[in-house]
Amino acid sequence: MKTTFPHLLLQHAAQRPEAPALREKEYGIWQSWSWKAAATEVRHMACGLLSLGFVKGQNLALISDNRPHVYMGFVAVQSVGGVPIPLYQDAVAAEMTFVIEDADIAFAFAENQEQVDKLLEVRETVPGIHHIIYDDPRGLRNYDQPGLISTAELVALGAAWDRDHPGVWDNMLEQLSPQDVSVILYTSGTTGKPKGVCQTHESFIGAARGAAEVDGLGPSDSIISYLPPAWVGDHLFSLAQWLVAGYTINCPESAATVSIDMREIGPSYYFAPPRVFEGMLTSIQIRMEDAAPFKRRMYEKAMQLARRVGSDMLDGKPVGALDRLKYRLADLAVYGPLRNVMGLSRVRVAYTAGAAIGPELFRFFRSIGINLKQFYGQTETCAYVCLQRDGQVDLNSVGQAAPGIELKLADNGEVLVRGVSVLKEYYKRPDATAEVMDANGYFHTGDAGVIDASGQLRIIDRAKDVGKLGNGAMFAPNYIENKLKFFSFIKEAVCFGHDRAQVCAFINIDFEAVGNWAERQNLPYAGYVDLAGKPKVLELIADCVAQVNADLAREAGMAATQVARFLVLHKELDPDDDELTRTRKVRRGFIADKYRVLVDALYSDKTEQFIETQVKFEDGRSGSVSATLTIIDAKTHPARAAA
Repeated sequence: MKTTFPHLLLQHAAQRPEAPALREKEYGIWQSWSWKAAATEVRHMACGLLSLGFVKGQNLALISDNRPHVYMGFVAVQSVGGVPIPLYQDAVAAEMTFVIEDADIAFAFAENQEQVDKLLEVRETVPGIHHIIYDDPRGLRNYDQPGLISTAELVALGAAWDRDHPGVWDNMLEQLSPQDVSVILYTSGTTGKPKGVCQTHESFIGAARGAAEVDGLGPSDSIISYLPPAWVGDHLFSLAQWLVAGYTINCPESAATVSIDMREIGPSYYFAPPRVFEGMLTSIQIRMEDAAPFKRRMYEKAMQLARRVGSDMLDGKPVGALDRLKYRLADLAVYGPLRNVMGLSRVRVAYTAGAAIGPELFRFFRSIGINLKQFYGQTETCAYVCLQRDGQVDLNSVGQAAPGIELKLADNGEVLVRGVSVLKEYYKRPDATAEVMDANGYFHTGDAGVIDASGQLRIIDRAKDVGKLGNGAMFAPNYIENKLKFFSFIKEAVCFGHDRAQVCAFINIDFEAVGNWAERQNLPYAGYVDLAGKPKVLELIADCVAQVNADLAREAGMAATQVARFLVLHKELDPDDDELTRTRKVRRGFIADKYRVLVDALYSDKTEQFIETQVKFEDGRSGSVSATLTIIDAKTHPARAAA
């Protein structure tokens, strides 16, 4: 049997027809689709597209939160030789326009009225969008624009078309090849216009199989699908591994209910970028600060024990009998309830990827008994290059080469990758493809790293971001930023220092965490701008920076990169303002240009700087926010021997 995603779906439907394939929570109730029901719906969705004139080789855009019909839609489009292209659901219409025009989109799937409105707005300038299929009919009753059809109508249309055209869909299915492009995922565009990454059935299935084999994933596992379907990580975990391993995917009711829905489902397999784990830790820290003194002391004692022996317990390393007993008691009283609050009580394997995770954050989750591991890859490699095996987890590395992957380092330290998961090409961009693929078939990742004697890869930073200070010391901004973001009070950080005498930083406070702290201090505030400029808040952040500097002073070669000066920004960095990508990666160059006056002030003898910034609101309106920002000299430390 051919190995493509539609074929894998049919295989599960034949072998386990009544087992749950997908679940969705709606109006507080979980709805299920069996593998047989999912396969039937995919067939009818595909035939519905054919009845509307969809042809082999055509692209179809999907804009939606995590919904069963999105994942079934991917497979329906693939089954007739089409190519699905997911877009970020929180993107504004103007951002979608480039991809829709670049990919010649005539068919689009939209989750609800909000997404339909965006597509109708795009259609005013890109008239090629002829058919818009919407999943949620609420608010769309009086829409009479041409080409609108609901998913329910599409399925009914497809069922009738299938009856009238017997065997046509089956014949199209048999024409599929594992080497066909199965999806085009557009990059986040940190350095320019997004590029469409063409990945085949073979590449994603190869990546999914390798990861499933390492962690023993199978039909008894379940995950919660809550990350953007346009992100390569979700495509690997919620589509490719779903169809390879045959586990159940669960779609939450909304982004606001993810934590509640996680506790109900109790996934056995979990995946999140570092920002999600940062948010979980911040939430825990806020709760503990509000707890009674006895509970707070118990938590602190338990965490001291966890930091000392927790990771060793998880890895099966030798731990003294007394410490084992203490850990089991602490697990009953503290760690277990913590895992339950986060919805991770049944998690067997958890992964983080998408950005570097700070060692302190990584250590915290492993120390309380969560088998958190790192996964490393890019959109161009199906998010699959390295992964960490059980018992071989190094807090400072991203693991060894995954099955089917070859790794090597270029002379400048750039990580090069060859193997099952590497992209076929960039869509309509042979020039860009040639830039990242060398004559030996190695993909140039753009990341700088080192490989140790056991084959563990340690990512230092983006190769383009790694620089040198004026004194010649290596400057890795992302490494410092992750240390800063470990603190619950710091949501985002951007460091500068290349070709400069010292490192300086912008910092975003975490409004919830700092607001909670301010209330306990009886410190009134009138909003984000006011809170971010309070002298006591600046002292709080200065203490966090001083602790990071103390850590850097103890690390070989890092003492020179301590943060010398910093300021707390008057606004949160936001994807809508182009300061972050939709996956919340810092657009460092853009930020440096946009806030040039602040960067210059940091590297002068100024103690404050006025700035007025244009911002975009969620409803599309524009406005401005201004403030006089205080520039603070951070406490630095002489280089010390590592403890």
